[in-house]
Parts: sequence; structure tokens; C-alpha cells
Amino acid sequence: MPTLTTLSSIINLGYALLSGPAGQPRDWERFRSLYLLGARLMPVVGGDRPHVRVLTVEDYIRRVEPIFAVESFYEHETSREEQVIGRFAHVLSHYQSLRDPNAEPFERGTNSMQLFFDDTRWWFVSTMWNTSRSA
Repeated sequence: MPTLTTLSSIINLGYALLSGPAGQPRDWERFRSLYLLGARLMPVVGGDRPHVRVLTVEDYIRRVEPIFAVESFYEHETSREEQVIGRFAHVLSHYQSLRDPNAEPFERGTNSMQLFFDDTRWWFVSTMWNTSRSA
């Protein structure tokens, strides 16, 4: 099991835990362990009235679990911009989403991640993402 002592280790693990073929159970316990208590996941929703949907980790899991049961989903980082200030970091993680790891992406986006380092490991505090559908 990877340690979470670097930004790369927690970010790469976050993407890996979400990725897999349709019907493959995700390791939600491990996913939960990446997030600080009270962390938020916030997709930007487009349309006539753009807004931010604020989700807890549990809300997010409930939202994607039925989708992953029937759809393959793979996501990986394509580039990153990071700034570390003391014990916190802000990372812009650009990514691609795919239905098959060898296929063309169906989505591209950017995660704005805020992380905290407690002198032992990194924790996700919040993630906001803006996909091409909501830009």
C-alpha cells in the first residue's frame, strides 16, 4: 500500500481508486482514507444556471457507485500545477476520463485540489472540478 507522504502518491492513488471496468467494486474504504474529516468534493454544474454541487465523501460515493456498476471508467492525470505553502498545497490536476484505458478520452477536465500535510501524510481537504461539459 503506497504511503501518502508526497503529493504524487495521494493524487495518483485517488485517480487509481476511481478507475476500473464496469461492475468492478471500488475500494471505497481506501478512498475514504484519503480525505480529511469534513472534506468536500465539488463538481461545477453547467447549464442555464451554473452552480457548484457540494458533496461529502459519502455523497460522492453514493452518486458514482451506481454509474461504476454499469459503466467502465478510467481517469488519469495529464499534467499538474502545484503550489505548496507550509502545510497546505493547491494543485491543479488536469485529467482525462476514458471508458477503456486504451481508448480516446470522452472527457477532459481540471481538478482544483486543496491538501493538508499533518507532518505524517497528505490529506485531501477539497476538490473542485470543471469538466468540458460545464466550462
